[in-house]
Amino acid sequence: MNSISSIHNRKVAIIGTGNVGATIAYALTIRNIAREITLIDKDERRAEGEALDIVHGIPYMGISSVKNGDYRDCENCDMIIITAGRNRRPGENRLDLIADNIAILKDVVTRIKPYYSRGVILIVANPVDILTYKCAKWMDLPDGRVFGTGNILDSSRLVRIVADYIGLNTEVVKGNIVGEHGDSQITIWSKMAIAGVPIDEYCTDVGLAWDINIKKEMERTVRGLGSEIIKDKGKTHYGIATCVCYIADAVLNQRLTIVPVSSVLQGEYGVSDVSLSVPSIIGAGGVERRLEERWAEEEYFSFKETAARLKRVLEGIEQF
Repeated sequence: MNSISSIHNRKVAIIGTGNVGATIAYALTIRNIAREITLIDKDERRAEGEALDIVHGIPYMGISSVKNGDYRDCENCDMIIITAGRNRRPGENRLDLIADNIAILKDVVTRIKPYYSRGVILIVANPVDILTYKCAKWMDLPDGRVFGTGNILDSSRLVRIVADYIGLNTEVVKGNIVGEHGDSQITIWSKMAIAGVPIDEYCTDVGLAWDINIKKEMERTVRGLGSEIIKDKGKTHYGIATCVCYIADAVLNQRLTIVPVSSVLQGEYGVSDVSLSVPSIIGAGGVERRLEERWAEEEYFSFKETAARLKRVLEGIEQF
């Protein structure tokens, strides 16, 4: 995969200034990850209001330049973050958003193209795997330059649940969810570890119960958290904003990290021509490399089933 070698200006464009886009801009600012942030939205007054609200904070809490702009500001960006799209309503799953959000994404990509000159494109809107695949095809950039947040948030939720169960800090828990960012996501229990110790071995050592029923309950909880939060407050935005900041830090400050994000697979795990989350090295060029871990046989099988399912979905939307 090709990396971006030119000097970074830490310039970011965020397309879509709803709750997710605005929260991402705020989080990037207070962590001083981006030098310049441009908010782009069809509702220009909202974009201007969000930009003003952010920059009026105490200066030493964040020194980023934040402004509203238009698609011309995508030129020379190090990172373009696309959050534009309809949000899930209570009772909907992510795939229910396909028709509306593909149409929105196609319009966004058409507007980006005349001004795109460099940088990575991060898809945050849902269904993220479908939109990442479509954006990658439409933009026709080097492999890995377009990618989606994928299962980074699901994995973060899982780590929190496991940490709470074992009574330790999240920093000692290492584990990933791969595949679809949705109902068929796959927890890679075979690689889950506590301070480097396989989780089943750790639980045995400290006398904690650990069996298939506990794992299934944790998986069920993670899958349902997004819907539960939407039912409670109508939207989710804080969790994904912190995940985007983590990714942006890797891209803008070239702090290589490994996270499960969605990109178009090129034969990894025996799967190609579909966008799914796998552990990936993230850097200045986006997905620098997708890692091929050794999983349990049933995990490979579930992953290939998920890939086949998403391919059938893609075949059904060829008209877009």
